[in-house]
Amino acid sequence: MFSDLRALSLLTLVFAVAVLAAAFGFQHIGGLDPCVLCIYQRWPWVAVIALAALSFALGGSRALLALAGLAMIAGAGIAGFHVGVEQHWWAGTSECGAQSGAPQTVEALKQQLLATAVTRCDEIAWSLFGISMAGYNLILSLAGAVVLAWSLTHARASPRSA
Repeated sequence: MFSDLRALSLLTLVFAVAVLAAAFGFQHIGGLDPCVLCIYQRWPWVAVIALAALSFALGGSRALLALAGLAMIAGAGIAGFHVGVEQHWWAGTSECGAQSGAPQTVEALKQQLLATAVTRCDEIAWSLFGISMAGYNLILSLAGAVVLAWSLTHARASPRSA
């Protein structure tokens, strides 16, 4: 698809920035507060941005782009886990707002309320065509990793980096 490593680095960078910007847009413009798993899903995109930017600065690095692809796969794993939590296939992490029992004292209730996530991981805040934001992140992460892997196997070194 993309035969120049430097151009592939730039495309990967733009793609990752767009995905992360969309997440922040939904939060800050759309008013959808993220749950803890939503926040975790952002970190692999931050890694992709850093790796792709460094690859671009170096003229196109196969190794850095391969690491960016692995970060996308890690992000897909987190997103897939979140989809499972949303669908109630399994429980989320302890940070997802699940209550582990009734508190016995007022102080214990206070501590439980303060420790509870504001946005629950098992509630879908937004969906389009029956797919949640975590589902779209899963799709974008996997698609990005596949395109990047395919492109890396067919890419040539940039004229600058050759």
